[in-house]
Amino acid sequence: MANIQKTMEKNKVDRAIRPTSRSVAPALAPLRPSTAAAIPRIARTLKVCGHPVRLKLLRAIESSEPCVTDLWHCVGEPQPVVSQHLAVLKREKIVASRIQGNRRIYTVTDSWVRDLISRLP
Repeated sequence: MANIQKTMEKNKVDRAIRPTSRSVAPALAPLRPSTAAAIPRIARTLKVCGHPVRLKLLRAIESSEPCVTDLWHCVGEPQPVVSQHLAVLKREKIVASRIQGNRRIYTVTDSWVRDLISRLP
């Protein structure tokens, strides 16, 4: 009899802990096709921009239009490292460069990335 009573008490506790159908979160709406199609591109952009050196470069480029020399002094990395990271950003069409005299000037061309970088602390 004592075992039956313990089992009944345990079941009461289990029911009290178990969520009821009323406490389940509402189902999420499915993604729109246009949003679903954009997710791989957004993920790729975030992956490319997520590298610490590239974030520093993007911050520096977003705040002014520097040349490569300015950038490697600003981020504290050797020139070959800065050039390699800039090449990745250019390949992904996140930044662009133009020649001004004997300097190559960089700008952030992706408006979504520009907005994201401007919101960083």
